[in-house]
Amino acid sequence: MSEFFKTSTTWVVDFRYDGHPRRWFRLLPTGKDAHALMSEQLRTLYGERAALVDVRRATTNEEDTWLRGESQGNACCPTGKPRRDEAGS
Repeated sequence: MSEFFKTSTTWVVDFRYDGHPRRWFRLLPTGKDAHALMSEQLRTLYGERAALVDVRRATTNEEDTWLRGESQGNACCPTGKPRRDEAGS
C-alpha cells in the first residue's frame, strides 16, 4: 500500500509480562510517539507486571503477514484456547 494514503503505522511491541516474553502488533497514528503510547498502555493494563522491551516499526513482511492473519502470535494463550493451527481453523 502506498505510504501516501496510510494514516497509521504498524508497530511491533515486545514486552515482558510476569517475566514472560510477549509480542503485539499495533496500529498507531502516524507521527505519534509509539514508545510513550505503548508504555502508558502497558502501565494502564498491567501495572508493574509488564515491562516494555522494544517498540519498532514492523517490516513490510511482518506487516503483510500480520494483516493476512498468518502471524503465529504467542504460542501459549492464557485463556486455554488452542492455537489456530491446532484448532483446525
